[in-house]
Amino acid sequence: MAEQPSQAVQDYLKAIHRLGGADGVVSPVDIATTLEVKAPSVTGMLKRLADGGWITYTSGSGAQLSETGLREALRVIRRHRLVELFLTQVLKLDWSEVDAEAEALEHAISPRLEQAIADHLGQPIEDPHGHPIPSTTGEMRRRDLKRLSEFREGDAIVIREAQDDNSERLRHWQELGLMPGATVHILHYQPLDDLFEVQVGSRLIRLGSEGLSGLRGERISAAPESA
Repeated sequence: MAEQPSQAVQDYLKAIHRLGGADGVVSPVDIATTLEVKAPSVTGMLKRLADGGWITYTSGSGAQLSETGLREALRVIRRHRLVELFLTQVLKLDWSEVDAEAEALEHAISPRLEQAIADHLGQPIEDPHGHPIPSTTGEMRRRDLKRLSEFREGDAIVIREAQDDNSERLRHWQELGLMPGATVHILHYQPLDDLFEVQVGSRLIRLGSEGLSGLRGERISAAPESA
């Protein structure tokens, strides 16, 4: 196995982890969609990853991270999220801009620079989008979060995470105040129109499930049931 995995290997391991490959089998089709590559390319790469010991792979089924692959995926994720936080907190870039920049920089950061960034930021535990940052020893907090579109009328939810792969959507959420740490009250839900009416601070917002897609949180209270 190569001591220093290539950028392509790191990208695949990170994508497999994102799709749940730490705990289960991920299909090549989902990997192809996530990485925006053609299916035959994925099949060939998965065989290479399996030969290198990064994953277990069964043709016709899918891929799952090995212990070595999981360790490397978490290492890359840690660097990516530290860079995102550095870019927003220190360089004052907008949270909608930093994912693409971090994608490029995560492969070039040395362990020494990674540690320096973490020390400068005070050993943070979350990136700007609310995602947990893996520790230096490869642990990452797990939270029982649900998509905001899964909650219903009367629920009060704290947003914990925002999906970071769509800059336009991130800017829209920022304008609406739908950011990690914000409390959202679901006032009404119209299932026929799939329309949510929510309150964020003093603002009333109407959005469909698609408009809330990518936001995840946890319920802090619910309306009492009628007697």
